[in-house]
Amino acid sequence: MTAHAYPLLIKQILDAPLAHAPGQRIIDAEGMQYDYRTFADRIGRAAGALRALGAGEGSVVAVLDWDSHRYLECFFAVPMIGATLHTVNIRLSPEQVLYTINHAGDDLILCHADFLPMLSGIAARIERPWRLVILGDEAAVPDTLPSEGGYEALLARADPVREFPDLDENTRATLFYTTGTTGDPKGVTYSHRQLVLHTLGVAAGLGPIPGGGLNRGDVYMPITPLFHVHGWGIPYVATLMGLKQVYPGRYDPARLLGLIAEHDVTFSHCVPTILSMLLDAPEAEGTELGRWKVVIGGSALPEGLARRALQRGIDVHAAYGMSETCPFLTVADMMASRDPDAPANLRTATGKPVPMVRIRVVDAEMNDVPPGGTATGEIVARAPWLTQAYLRNEAGTDDLWRGGWLHTGDVGFLDDQGTLRITDRLKDVIKSGGEWVSSLALESLASTVDGVSEVAAIGIADPTWGERPLLVVVVGGDPAGIRDRLHAAFGQAVARGALSKWAVPERIEFLDSLPKTSVGKLDKKALRRRFA
Repeated sequence: MTAHAYPLLIKQILDAPLAHAPGQRIIDAEGMQYDYRTFADRIGRAAGALRALGAGEGSVVAVLDWDSHRYLECFFAVPMIGATLHTVNIRLSPEQVLYTINHAGDDLILCHADFLPMLSGIAARIERPWRLVILGDEAAVPDTLPSEGGYEALLARADPVREFPDLDENTRATLFYTTGTTGDPKGVTYSHRQLVLHTLGVAAGLGPIPGGGLNRGDVYMPITPLFHVHGWGIPYVATLMGLKQVYPGRYDPARLLGLIAEHDVTFSHCVPTILSMLLDAPEAEGTELGRWKVVIGGSALPEGLARRALQRGIDVHAAYGMSETCPFLTVADMMASRDPDAPANLRTATGKPVPMVRIRVVDAEMNDVPPGGTATGEIVARAPWLTQAYLRNEAGTDDLWRGGWLHTGDVGFLDDQGTLRITDRLKDVIKSGGEWVSSLALESLASTVDGVSEVAAIGIADPTWGERPLLVVVVGGDPAGIRDRLHAAFGQAVARGALSKWAVPERIEFLDSLPKTSVGKLDKKALRRRFA
């Protein structure tokens, strides 16, 4: 019994960059930058400061911040002392934020000055004793919010932790809340073991792509909020690989494009609406994007958006996952798509599983749907990093894990090459005359029409067919001309057999903008209410 069991712990992610790239830089848009040696020292100091405030095994530490170097430090310091990192969704309503703080049982709250007014408004209804740390150098603290001081001052006087404990690898490391169509937000948790395995699996899936993927020569900048599934887990991967990292703060298009140019950013990830926003920004024309690789998730990557990105030289690919899957499950085939003659839909496909992921497409009785695309079913998954349970929500957990497989709620099929292709969300599929109409297929086709900036397809009630598809479009020109081009595009798709005639939407509506959720996805629930 003298051998060391070596539990899988987040602290081990730091070993590789300190050995291989200790001088590589981590940069914050507000001006702070340092190397990995300093990063490790600051993590030790943050851990010491947290311990001095009473945090440790069993504690819950909440963070409300923009994407910053301090947030990245918390990704490590909090779980490495045995506490749980609660990444608070700063885009939720104050009432929803209050619910998540109370449900999580937060002991410490680390809050950026920008969110102190919101926190002040709900502070009296936080149910358990808690302490506040201000994320920043100096901040005006409301009289109603006594604090322990500023984060930087606490680090400066902290007794740093030099040796972190060997925890049980199944210790809860992180917690965040996902919002659904009904009910309260659900708490999603991950252990040290799950996060380490996800980090290794994603690195193995994205790494061995000649001239593409994610490799040690890349410069990384997240454009997915760090509160959203740990920034899709890529900050842990980037740290393991010792990459130069850039943290942008607020998502202003001019700022993001400026950081890409200034630091030669080569790898990012975001939802489709963010990529579209950046391509539409005036500053995009003067920004060299030919070395930028972007993974798109959160929503389907429309073919029209993929073509726009490819025209600017962006190496864009779709990936797939969800809050409950940590999140990576699949990614588009980055090797096949590097063929200059490869069709764009190779990049927009949901893709193939990353290492250690198993995917099935099943019917209502959990029987496998035959591959090939003639029939669709629900996508279910297994992997060593999938969340095992919603926090204190047994009914939700049982529904998520029906039959021992995690149910994604997405509908799709496996093609003859084993590539997963999603056709819709179960809750978004349009049921017309007993047949399913794929909202994603309609959106992808419409996105290729010149002048269409954004598009959403939803089902609306119809007395004859039950539902009919409605297309909601944001345009950059004359709606009348674009309406004609949309009808022509759908007619051509029907003529070549790519779309059924009964799937064509008769009704098209134009809006100045489409509603979005707190993580930047299209809010189809809001659209259905509007056009009900």
